[in-house]
Amino acid sequence: MPSSLTASQEELKAAKVPLAWRDQCSALLIPLNTCRRENYYLPWTCENERHGYEKCQYDDLMRRMKKMSKLKLQQAEETAEAIM
Repeated sequence: MPSSLTASQEELKAAKVPLAWRDQCSALLIPLNTCRRENYYLPWTCENERHGYEKCQYDDLMRRMKKMSKLKLQQAEETAEAIM
């Protein structure tokens, strides 16, 4: 399920993004890494790009946690019904 924040495999390969970082926010990581390389990884540069990427990562984490919570609740209800 690709979203608007997911880059294509060709884009990720061209940008040399490691496999571990190819997630829902990969399209934001490419310009962030480009900015970091251009500015020699100075911590006060690329703040807007970094903030956008970290916000995307946080939103993705919250989405996955909500989904997992719903699954656990559903499994608990199914287990309770099976016991009765």
